[in-house]
Amino acid sequence: MIPATPGNSPPEAFDTSAEADKRLTELEIKASFAEDLLEELNQVIVRQQQQIDALLRETRQLRLLLPDTNAAGMAAGRAADDLPPHY
Repeated sequence: MIPATPGNSPPEAFDTSAEADKRLTELEIKASFAEDLLEELNQVIVRQQQQIDALLRETRQLRLLLPDTNAAGMAAGRAADDLPPHY
């Protein structure tokens, strides 16, 4: 059997090859976009984790500023323990 070349093969064989090349190119483009999206999402996650860490540090600092409610017995400004006014 003679190997397929542009001069001695049916046109369908080269259409299939061209179609396969087109499909491969499309898949490579999709993979490239997926890689870009993955990198962008990774950067978003890193920024969010930095924000979470900063919020945790700030929360710890704020807790240090609060009066110790256990030692004082009752903390000032605890509205839930105050009786409502009667009308």
